[in-house]
Amino acid sequence: MIKDDILRQKLEKARQKMYALQARYGFNHASVLKQSMILDELINQYNHHFYVREKNPIS
Repeated sequence: MIKDDILRQKLEKARQKMYALQARYGFNHASVLKQSMILDELINQYNHHFYVREKNPIS
């Protein structure tokens, strides 16, 4: 459960940072695109984490 919370916090922090960068620079700025890629990677980790848990539930 702790890993879940940490991953969710990282996701939210990355999302907020991306929104702030977008508000400051616009959608096509390199820093926004880079942050979007970071957020995508965290989303992939989150999805993988929960997919693995669903496939191998702890009994």
